[in-house]
Formats: sequence, C-alpha cells, structure tokens
Amino acid sequence: MRDDGTLDDQYGPDGSADRSDDTPSIVQLTPCTEAPTARGSLRTRFNALLNPFAARPGRTKMAMATGAVCCLGLVGGFTQIGARPAGDTPNPAASAEMAERAAVDAASRGLARESTAPATPSASPSATPSATAKPKPKAKPKPRRIVPVAGLDQTQMNNAKKIVQAGREMGVPRRGLVIAVATAMQESTLLNYASAVLPESQNYPHQAIGWDHDSVGLFQQRPSSGWGTVEELMDPEYATKAFLSALEEIPGWQDLPLTVAAQTVQVSAFPDAYAQHEWRANAVVKEILG
Repeated sequence: MRDDGTLDDQYGPDGSADRSDDTPSIVQLTPCTEAPTARGSLRTRFNALLNPFAARPGRTKMAMATGAVCCLGLVGGFTQIGARPAGDTPNPAASAEMAERAAVDAASRGLARESTAPATPSASPSATPSATAKPKPKAKPKPRRIVPVAGLDQTQMNNAKKIVQAGREMGVPRRGLVIAVATAMQESTLLNYASAVLPESQNYPHQAIGWDHDSVGLFQQRPSSGWGTVEELMDPEYATKAFLSALEEIPGWQDLPLTVAAQTVQVSAFPDAYAQHEWRANAVVKEILG
C-alpha cells in the first residue's frame, strides 16, 4: 500500500498480480485508520475493495462473458425441458408405441412380482379324503341262453331247464337228470298241465289242461296218490324233487335201463314208452349243462 492509500502497487505493470496464482483472495473490509489525503483517492480505494477486478479490466470482461454464457445455457435448458415449440405437434404413432412399451413393462414387472411371491402350499393328496368313488361292482355274467334242441320249443326247453336245476340242487348225478327229463317228455311232453277234473289246479300257472283223472304237473302226479297237494304238484321244482326222491329209493337205479327206472317210479300203463325219449333227453341235458 502506498502512502496515499491506493492499492495499485499490488499488480504489475500489465495488471497482473505478483502472486503465482490468479485466484482472488477474500478481501476483508477493515476500518481505515488513516485519513485520506484526497477525495478521489478514498473513492478509488473503496471501489478497489468492493470490486477487485476493477483494476484488471481484461480479466473482468472475460469473467463477465463466461458468466453470461453460463446463465444463457441454464435458461435455454430450462426452456427446452419445460416447453415445446409451437409448431411441434405430438406424434400419435410414437405416443402409442410409448404407451404399448409402458404397458408391456408394467405387465413384465407384475409377472416378476408374481413369480417371486411365495407359492401357496397345496394340500397333500394323501391328506384329503378321496371322493366318494365307490368301486364299480363287477358286472354279473349274463345267463347263457339255452337253445331248444331235440325238436323242443322254448317253453318245453325252459321246463327241462327247471328239471335239471332242481336235480343239481339235490346233487343227483347226470344219469338221474336224463331219466327225469325223459319221463316228463313221456308224461306231459314237457308242458305243465292243469287238470279239468281238478279246477283248483287251473288257479296256478299252467300251459295245458288234461283229463287224465287228477293227474297234474310235468310228471302227471296225482294228489290222491299222496304225491302232494295240488299247489305243490303244479310247481315244477317241487314235482321234480318228488320224482327224484322216489327214484333214489330204488336200489341200483343208476344201473337200470331208463325205461325200468322210470316205470318203477311212475307205475304207468305203458312201461316201455319211456325208452324212446332217452336220446332226446341226453341231448337236452347236454345243452343245459354245457
């Protein structure tokens, strides 16, 4: 500082400072203890303290220009961000594409969140009682249809089947079944007869009506001879078992000729008539038993 209070001695002849760097030091205003010798000198010193760049006009202009450019750049940036030119209209295709991309991104984020979400534990199959699924009952095999043989019709064949079934329930051997079928062929032609002499017999299922005394049923058994009641004798099963029971009481019946075994039970007026039916009876029993 000079004696007159000026700061011009801080800079060189070209306005540069004597310090190695150009960074201006922070200037602290302190009260001046010396009284200025002139009014111009006081103003000069005061201006120098307020604006250090005043003594360096070249650098001052550069700094001011740089600051202006920075300010203009900031203002231009804010203008571009906050406003669109008046002639610039939005592109619908671009807006639609951006909206579609945004929707795809949102869906992808939603799927990602769902995939990372913990899965709800499912109930163990073994823990849940099975539905009321009942095992299907096994289908019963259809009964084999018995085809009429040996010149019989279906009604006659059905009656022969009843005779064979009743004999099997009793455990009668095959020979006894053939004798029983042959006897019924001779006595009733394998039709369940009612009697015109016994009107009661017509109250039960029958397929024909006869006139031979009180003889009824497949074997033409007579209630008056002790074979059973009219109702019982009209039942093919009962009539068969009654005949076979009497046959089994004959000693050696299985070794007797069919006509002899049948006549011993029936006591018919035509004892030799049963033999003619033997081959037919064998064919019928074979068809029924299979």
